[in-house]
Amino acid sequence: MAVISRTASAEKKAARGDAVVTLYARWLDFYHRQRRYFYLALAGLVVLLAGLIGYTYYQRHQEQQAQQLLSQVLPLYEQGKYREALDGTQDTQGLLAIARAYGGTDAGNLARFYAADALYQLGDYEQARALWAAFKTDDPMLAASALAGQAAVAENQGDRARAAELYRRAAERYANPVVAPQYLLQAGRNYEAAGNYTEAQKMYETLRTRYPESAQAAEAEIALARVAARATQAR
Repeated sequence: MAVISRTASAEKKAARGDAVVTLYARWLDFYHRQRRYFYLALAGLVVLLAGLIGYTYYQRHQEQQAQQLLSQVLPLYEQGKYREALDGTQDTQGLLAIARAYGGTDAGNLARFYAADALYQLGDYEQARALWAAFKTDDPMLAASALAGQAAVAENQGDRARAAELYRRAAERYANPVVAPQYLLQAGRNYEAAGNYTEAQKMYETLRTRYPESAQAAEAEIALARVAARATQAR
């Protein structure tokens, strides 16, 4: 019985060995037949990695350039020299050119924001609106400012309902106790001008409830009485 057991064990080991050899032989055969594709895939991976490294370096270089150019032109914007800031001078590149050339960078995107405000100050409302709409950021303060800028454009163009909606969104985007009450007040005023007294009342009540210590809270109280009277007359 012991001899039979040892023989069976030896046969199992031999069988396992044969299976391993067979599997290896099959893999080797598959590799030889498909190695061209392996090499192509490897080459593709190398090219992809090289491309990613190159793109990362390029983006970093672009960001640095955009930051440098933006720092040079911002003093003109801050001094209220909006046309020079937009178009640039002999020594500086303008905000519009920076936004076009480096729009994919953070600094180029910020140049777009400043350019929008400069255009608004000069009365070029439509181009200002387009640039504010194209401005993308995760910063709630800047995002709210861009919305408020678009709201101001809509207000100047007579679209009071659109202005009210944008001011409301700005207040929701950045619930700052200094800035949000101003947005809510503007939203209420524009809803009121558009004849939407229900929404106007909501804005004023939100302002009074959430920001009772703000400078705009007293105006909201007066506005609520005015809206109630107008709503009664409109019925």
